[in-house]
Amino acid sequence: MPVDIGSVNITFCATLVDEWVRGGLTDAVICPGSRSTPMALALAEDGRIRVHVHHDERSGSFMALGLARATGRAVAVLATSGTATVQFHAAVVEADLDRVPLLVLTADRPPELRGIGAPQTIDQIDLYGSSVRAFLDAGPPDPAGAGEWRALARRALAATCAGAPGPVQLNLPFREPLVGERLDLPAPDEDGVDGGVDADADADADRDVDGDVDGDVDLDGDAEIDEELEAIADLVSGARVLIVAGGGIDDPEAVLALAESSGWPVLADPRSGCRRDHPAVIAHGDAILRVPSALLEVEVVIRLGAPLASKVLSQWLAATSAEQILADPDGIWRDPEGRATRRRRAAASRLCTELREQHLVAAPADWSTSWRRADDAVEVAIAGLLATETRPTEPGVAREVLGSLPDGSALMVSSSMPIRDLEWFGSRRSGVTVHANRGANGIDGVVSTAVGVALAGAPTALLIGDVALLHDTNGLLGLDARQVDLCIVVIDNDGGGIFSFLPQRSRLATDRFEQLFGTPHGVNLTGLANAHGLPVLEATDDRAAGAAVAAALAAGGSHLVLVRTDRTANVALHDRLHAATARAVEGSLVD
Repeated sequence: MPVDIGSVNITFCATLVDEWVRGGLTDAVICPGSRSTPMALALAEDGRIRVHVHHDERSGSFMALGLARATGRAVAVLATSGTATVQFHAAVVEADLDRVPLLVLTADRPPELRGIGAPQTIDQIDLYGSSVRAFLDAGPPDPAGAGEWRALARRALAATCAGAPGPVQLNLPFREPLVGERLDLPAPDEDGVDGGVDADADADADRDVDGDVDGDVDLDGDAEIDEELEAIADLVSGARVLIVAGGGIDDPEAVLALAESSGWPVLADPRSGCRRDHPAVIAHGDAILRVPSALLEVEVVIRLGAPLASKVLSQWLAATSAEQILADPDGIWRDPEGRATRRRRAAASRLCTELREQHLVAAPADWSTSWRRADDAVEVAIAGLLATETRPTEPGVAREVLGSLPDGSALMVSSSMPIRDLEWFGSRRSGVTVHANRGANGIDGVVSTAVGVALAGAPTALLIGDVALLHDTNGLLGLDARQVDLCIVVIDNDGGGIFSFLPQRSRLATDRFEQLFGTPHGVNLTGLANAHGLPVLEATDDRAAGAAVAAALAAGGSHLVLVRTDRTANVALHDRLHAATARAVEGSLVD
């Protein structure tokens, strides 16, 4: 009896989906196409998976990334064969560098159609190169291999979270017909996964994340680790230590507990979860580091999480003579300055707990309090200067948006100036989870990422510039029907505002600078938002922007708040803010 290829395709995909659900998969993003039909039907008809359909593959993949980032769970994203799969690449790169679990499903033509000019057929083998934790090619479904289908599913899902979380490409070649009747699924392997995934994926499915850096440590608690910990404890005990906390901190409470017991300030990125109202927390480290003072006589820096956006911090880390300890749960050497002298392969919470248990001698009594006194002075200076502004300001809007959000909400921040304004000028704030695509620091896919974050269920605001919005206007497709609470705050300065801070601005003639860097677009953003069914509020000052966000989230649904600013005036305001904060730091140091 001839094999019913359509039914085999459908049954194969249904088996994979059933195993993924058993492993904890809850969400999938489907981008429409023909060759992906068997998997699209299996995902849509399972009933246990939330399916989110997106017309555009690039936007759809970033939406999946945002959802995975917000939930911490792998999300599947599916595309048909050909260039549709290429559109996933930017999101795959971001997921790789920022360790977001993503199950990338690429439908494909069968092997006999490759390399002969068949339509919508490209080379999808290892399409994303080293950016994926694993590449798996399923081959055309064959009933003779049905006993291995569940193992394939487990292996693909497990590889997204084994070691450093990240993306996995599962290539799915299908022969026609693409539709058939679902047959009985192979029975689950009760000796395999039962309600979770096996973190020990096959060795060749895991990427080596250790690189070639010396000093890797075993995590089994042997004498070597004890000696390393003792060495670190000896180094920090009684020293002037500065904790730099970036994004990806697993337990902010553990970091703050160590800081409080040891008298160490915590220079906290908004994404770290540590920038809350705590005596040790420093919100304006960028401003403090701009002023030569005794505060910079740091003896040891403990670096946790991802690098911050601040160039001032990066330059200081590159120049300081302080010992630098880098902690990372996956042993990845995130040290762009090349100055880290010790590495601890451990999560932030583990290292902080280990050090607390060493009963360290606290830092000098005024060490943390002096940092905090300077930080408080900077906060007063920022608030005072911005209070005199009668027109909207980009730093002021960043502060007001953060302050307007209800507890339990999320804030997505775009790259370029929004992330810097929040990092430099944002206040300490508890109860809000801050997200940003800072793996590759791109501005593509930001709207879609925010939609994905909102799909996780929390009221969400997005702070974004006009150019980044235009990079991802397809992220607005079908937004109203997704039933999320999302307020998009757009800073519209008619071009690329961040370039006005670079040397190109003063070295080039105005016309040439505007042509290549300022790039005014002239797009009516209100009309664009209305075309997607979004109501628009225009803020006339900083406080109005915050009030509009609060009102939009209280009303529910999706809204856009438009804030018009001027690029030249924005540079001048930043200069005044930096001058005012420098004076504040200097004043805080006077006895």
